[in-house]
Amino acid sequence: MSTPSGEVKVPFLLFCFIQLLPTPLSVSSTTIALFVCTQSRTLNPPPLMASLHPLNGATTTAENPKSNPKPITPSELRSEFSHHDPTIARINNGSFGCCPATIIAAQQRHQLLFLRQPDHFYFNTLKPSIFQTRRIIQTLINADHVDEVSIVDNATTAAAVVLQHTTWSFFSSVFQAGDAVLILHYAYGAVKKSVQAYISRAGGHVIEVHLPFPVKSSSEIVSEFQKALQIGKSNGRKIRLAVIDHITSMPCVIIPVKELVKMCRDEGVDRIFIDGAHAIGNVEIDVKDIGADFYTSNLHKWLFCPPSAAFLYCKVSDEMSDLHHPVVSHEYGNGLAMESAWTGTRDYSAQLVLRR
Repeated sequence: MSTPSGEVKVPFLLFCFIQLLPTPLSVSSTTIALFVCTQSRTLNPPPLMASLHPLNGATTTAENPKSNPKPITPSELRSEFSHHDPTIARINNGSFGCCPATIIAAQQRHQLLFLRQPDHFYFNTLKPSIFQTRRIIQTLINADHVDEVSIVDNATTAAAVVLQHTTWSFFSSVFQAGDAVLILHYAYGAVKKSVQAYISRAGGHVIEVHLPFPVKSSSEIVSEFQKALQIGKSNGRKIRLAVIDHITSMPCVIIPVKELVKMCRDEGVDRIFIDGAHAIGNVEIDVKDIGADFYTSNLHKWLFCPPSAAFLYCKVSDEMSDLHHPVVSHEYGNGLAMESAWTGTRDYSAQLVLRR
């Protein structure tokens, strides 16, 4: 696929195959659209990255137009992943990601800083560093406010935040027993289990949107989703939450989330949660354009952060104060972003290296 400037964009999955091949490849500087930094060279950043302020030395940004860094070479690219088992062709990037060596080194520096002086790290380094990560995510996803962005372990944790909040609405009789929650049949298994654990036990009625296989067009998805909305509203029920994947994992399908969100709004669905676990780094995310109440994506899959790190976007609303992290610690009551920034003594380093 070519951009107006003639630059070729290659799907990120191609990167996995390129870095696994044992022999040198002839790869042009515009072929590999990755934002991977080495000690001496930086790839030209994607459009959204170009708007960020330089947070790590002489990174090329719009504020530094004279800088002309050389793109990473195939040999440098292979060296970034030389820690991979050379006998295994790793094509399951979607589950655990594949972190470059320079990012692993940055993570280890954070780990050592914590181990060297934990009190100083906790009181002076951790919260400002997580705040920087939140600001970067705010820019990448076009959120209005940094307070709308929380950093969590993974998309499953983000789902627990949203589903826990929905469960409380059932228990407090804001929602009525039998009110519906919509979820795609293609939804990730852990999220399905979470819906069962939270919603079904609270008395909610779960409706799965069955999509055809193979999916031939977005119109098929829209049609089946419309049918499910009508089923959800039958017998006087109300649909309280729709959980919609942005990119399903098995099979891999890009869902027309913006169109489905509009349908939900038109049909009076209370809350909409987009599970974009595979989205950031694969497709552009504009949460204001999508229009959902909640959006999550993993940073350790296609954005090449170490496992595990993710963000949860929560659109500003009166309900935000009632959102809480499922692990309660000292920051309880200080807002979801602060609660998520400290859930007890653990390794937070994966959440701190995005600016690298």
